[in-house]
Formats: sequence, structure tokens, C-alpha cells
Amino acid sequence: MQARLLLEDGTLFTGKAFGAEGQSTGEVVFNTGITGYQEVISDPSYCGQIVTMTHPLIGNYGITRDDFEAIRPYIHGFVVRRHEPVPSNWRAEYTLDSLLKEYGIVGISEIDTRMLTRILRNHGTMKGILTTGSMPVEELKEMLGMSELMRDQVARTSTPTSYSSPGDGERIVLIDYGAKSGIVRELTKRGCDVVVVPHDTTAEEIRRLKPDGIQLSNGPGDPKDVPHAVATLKELIGEYPIFGICLGHQLFALASGADTTRLKFGHRGGNHPVKELATNRCFITSQNHGYTVLEDSIKGTDLEVTHINNNDKSIEGLKHKKYPVFTVQYHPEAAPGPYDNSYLFDQFLDMIREHKLAHPKAPRQAEIVAAAMKGDL
Repeated sequence: MQARLLLEDGTLFTGKAFGAEGQSTGEVVFNTGITGYQEVISDPSYCGQIVTMTHPLIGNYGITRDDFEAIRPYIHGFVVRRHEPVPSNWRAEYTLDSLLKEYGIVGISEIDTRMLTRILRNHGTMKGILTTGSMPVEELKEMLGMSELMRDQVARTSTPTSYSSPGDGERIVLIDYGAKSGIVRELTKRGCDVVVVPHDTTAEEIRRLKPDGIQLSNGPGDPKDVPHAVATLKELIGEYPIFGICLGHQLFALASGADTTRLKFGHRGGNHPVKELATNRCFITSQNHGYTVLEDSIKGTDLEVTHINNNDKSIEGLKHKKYPVFTVQYHPEAAPGPYDNSYLFDQFLDMIREHKLAHPKAPRQAEIVAAAMKGDL
């Protein structure tokens, strides 16, 4: 079956369909990863996007239960040079084609993904429509022109209810803006008692959970589309140690008085070099984002830049000058790799322990007595 991808600038790609039949619109982006297509497909940060893989062979190692980063994929389409229908991998449980069919995701192969990537790099990401139908191109252009990019991706991907991953270590409240499961995995690996809460959980509701620290997750879309999250963080900064990842990094910057802007074509892949300014050490990182913190907006705030991207010099890490808060734009939980940056979770827990030593809490009995005397119990 034939499939077509039409960009908003009028460029048309015609190829071979795989996955589900139908059509969908979304922001067309590209990912430079060589492996990890299953993790890319199931990363909630791609919600509303048609993802192009620059590596030419996709599907060759199949799909396995253990590699999902969310309960289901959220992408709006998948674009590859060559789709391999028969995987060769002892871990494979089913095919890429069957995964896309199961969730109604249209795929297209046998197109020039190098040309498509060059267009996106030169002109920036743009809207596109991916279809297996026979609708005339002029009608597709009209549909694409009338469509709008999603603005509610965080609400679509965040957990609707709180849940926990119990542990006997520090209690971490993970605010889910579209979190990858790798974040919970890294925290539980370190013995943390993790409580995952929805994106619109209030500061008071988080306080009731008695966290030792707060983890801000990754997530899709423009950070300015979730102003309630910024308002909540403004209340929490200074009360608890906080570690933010990707969208959580951008929300922290907004809550601290900085500003964000859209990148021309974003950073998506597992080969992005990031320099840690304190040591001049370069780390290879996994990234997936289309927005960045504006460097000029840092002036006059209590923020300090800790990491920069070695390719375009954009901000990749921040910390607060007064409070125990640090954030990074990239993915230390990787999935797909590289795994060089998982040490940041250890750094987060060390920060929590130092904060607890510097700010010892009153015994629980004293808290109960004080609350009873105030009439709160």
C-alpha cells in the first residue's frame, strides 16, 4: 500500500505504508539515534509529532515488552528509510509493524529521509500530514492548513491518578508531565520511595506527601502551555530539593523568572555533546526537546548555567544560587542510551541528604502536638 507525507511547505514524499491505515497530522521532527526506536516511539515527549528516524534501517530487532518507556506510544506517525518486517533478535516478541497497527499509528518507508531531514534542518520543524488514503494533494493541503498543532500534550500523557513505587529510602515525589518510565527505574534502583503524581497536583497536595525531594519529569510540548505547573513550582522552590529533567528544566527556569523559546529543529537523538562548565568535561547525552531556555533571560535571576550544548551553545543545565535545585535539558535516565549521565540521580540524592542534615526536622510527635494545639488535627 502507498503512503504519502505532505509538509506544510508543499513538499510531498511518496513511499510504502506500514503500520496502521489512515491519516494523521502533527509536527514533523527527526531523531538521529542509531538504535532505540522502540523507546523513541513510546517516549511521551513525542506526543503529537510525526517522527523521522535518520538511521536508514528500522525494525530489524523487533519490539520487546521490557523496552517501553510508557504504557503506550503517543507519536502521530513514523517515517523511516527502510522498514524491516522480519526482526532478527532473540529478545523480539513482535514486530514494529504490529505495534503501530495495534495503536493506530501510520508508518511510511522507502522515502529519502536524508532529504526530509535536510529540509527540517534548513527550514525548521513544520506541520505535516501522513496518509495511506488516495485523497488529492490539494485536499490534503487544505486539511493541513486548517489543522493546528496540539497544545494539551502534558494533560494527555500525564498520569490521571497518583501511584507509588515503594522503597525504603528517600521519598521522592515525581511530578509527571509525561514521564518516561526510566526515571522511576533509576530512582527505585537507588532504593527511593517514589510517589508519581499528576501534572496538576497542587503544592499543598505535594506537601501532604512529606517528600524528601521532588523530581520534575520530562514531557511534550511548549512549557508555556502549562502555566499551572510554573505556579506550583514557584511555591515549592526553596522548600525541597528539586531535580528537573527536560520539560521540568524549562518549567523550573520559567518559575525562576527566566524565559524559553522554540528551537529551529530541536535536539532529538542519543549523540548530543554537552559540556559541564565546572569541569570542562564533555558528556554524550540522550535528548528530545524542541524548546530551550534563553541565555539572556538568565540575567537578573538566581539561576546559574551549569551545562551548555557543544553544538549550538544552548543552555543544557541550570542550578539555583540559593536553594538546592538543579536541572538538565537532557535525559540522564537515557533509554535509549548513552548511560553516561545516570550519576545525576546520585547527585540528587546526595543533595537531599545534605539538605536534611542542614535542616533537621522536628520529631514527628512534636509536629503532631503542634498541629493539635493549632486545631489542625
